[in-house]
Amino acid sequence: MILEDLELKGFRNYQEANLQFSPGVNVFLGANAQGKTNLLESIYFLGLARSHRTAKDKELIKWDEAFTRVKGLVRTSHNSYPLEISVSKTGKQAKMNHLDQNKLSHYIGNLNIILFAPEDLELVKGPPATRRRFIDIELGQMNPIYLHQVVEYQRILKQRNQYLKLSNQPKKFDQLYLEILTDQLAQAGSQVIYDRQQFSKDLEALAQPIQANISQAKEELKIQYETSVQDDNLSQKESIYSNLLDLYDQNQDKEFRRQTTVVGPHRDDLAFYVNGHNVQTYGSQGQQRTTSLSVKLAEIDLMKDKTSEYPVLLLDDVLSELDDNRQTHLLKTIENKVQVFLTTTSLEGVKIELLNQPQIYSVSSGQVTVDSDRGQSEWSDWHQCPGRP
Repeated sequence: MILEDLELKGFRNYQEANLQFSPGVNVFLGANAQGKTNLLESIYFLGLARSHRTAKDKELIKWDEAFTRVKGLVRTSHNSYPLEISVSKTGKQAKMNHLDQNKLSHYIGNLNIILFAPEDLELVKGPPATRRRFIDIELGQMNPIYLHQVVEYQRILKQRNQYLKLSNQPKKFDQLYLEILTDQLAQAGSQVIYDRQQFSKDLEALAQPIQANISQAKEELKIQYETSVQDDNLSQKESIYSNLLDLYDQNQDKEFRRQTTVVGPHRDDLAFYVNGHNVQTYGSQGQQRTTSLSVKLAEIDLMKDKTSEYPVLLLDDVLSELDDNRQTHLLKTIENKVQVFLTTTSLEGVKIELLNQPQIYSVSSGQVTVDSDRGQSEWSDWHQCPGRP
């Protein structure tokens, strides 16, 4: 999967921008606060219909502009098609092949994205909500049915929580109606848990050899989906459904007191274990970084396995945060495999010998210029270096 071009209108600090991309490595080079990350954000927004930096879409609109629009041409191994997404005061509109996409599940998956940024260390260190969001974003791109089920689960959960707030008002509360909502929630929740459990197994199978390779076979990675549903019930959706109903029944008094749903996939977590120890609690910073990198690299092949297309990889100032060993593993894994967009303030410290003729873009104050001479020059200089292995 390749993003061939990008057109911006009124996005963040960009009045307008029209860019053509290389199918290989694209480097956005410039000082801080010039708009490099905004470019990555626009690509992420085009693919996922949301920002990775803000929950408020209107913040994407440039100051004094009425709307923002992002367009791009996507090419896959089978065909090519334009994508377009815009935000205005009236809301958000997405188009695929010039046709309006009213459902998010119909739009997402047309441009698969994996983002790796320094803050992705929070995937291991952060709260459970960070890991649930990670699963929903990545699995939602690979499986539109899962995305639909997550949206449905959140809708029913919100409705059930609102109704639980009436539990201390007998004249307004109907136990039968709560049971109907509970059954609907268990139906949607069982699908979500089943898919997440399978995702964690698939991710573990691909991440394990990467972790072992980076750590020189010193670390064994295990990934476990942690849920209130008993482990022996996770292989069958019907068992998950009945187990959830039992859990809701067992916790009904607690839910009446707290006036909220206390069990279900909205409370689940994803745990990472290195050599039998939870890396969030007991892992060193090096182990946490390696685990985060292994998971991100495993995503690339997992997405290829599930969709038959490699995703587009966004690296936001991440190379400078990795030591030589981890940087080498990252760049060798993606070499000649995926289209890459990376931001950096300098090419110093970047193992440019592992970047196959990168296309360099200079970014300054919301203006982007193609710096092809620089990219080819630095590439040629390295190849002509007498000490090059």
